[in-house]
Amino acid sequence: MTITLQAIESEHARIAALIEEFKRQPQATEIRIAAVTIPLAAGERLAGSILNDDGTLSHYVILLPDEAESVNWKDALAWAVEHGGELPTRREQSLLFSNTKDEFEAAWYWSGEQHEENSGWAWYQSFITGYQSGHGQRHEFRARAVRRYTPPRKV
Repeated sequence: MTITLQAIESEHARIAALIEEFKRQPQATEIRIAAVTIPLAAGERLAGSILNDDGTLSHYVILLPDEAESVNWKDALAWAVEHGGELPTRREQSLLFSNTKDEFEAAWYWSGEQHEENSGWAWYQSFITGYQSGHGQRHEFRARAVRRYTPPRKV
């Protein structure tokens, strides 16, 4: 086989393209999880952590004791505040379903999020199947409150 300049240039272009493709791949990384002490009051239960889009910690979700039965969305919001928390977001409800399902009745629970497209609607989640959907805010579901804990940043 005779080696030509054209063959060398062609192979060089192919290898340069491979190098560029390699550089675009996700790089290996390391995640360090610092020790954290999360204060829990009597009856509270740690559900887990919520992460930011970049994978860093946003906050921990703590499920508060007690629940409201048969409340519309606005009353559920007020009930949660009266009990020292807030209604969970949809993401937090998914976490609660995954990690603390045994703390819930097999029923529908309000989230703290209004529906983006339907005025007068809010999101809720089934603690039977994990399904989330929207419904009119006047409808009555159950409610649980959460609080969020963000550890102090070390300087």
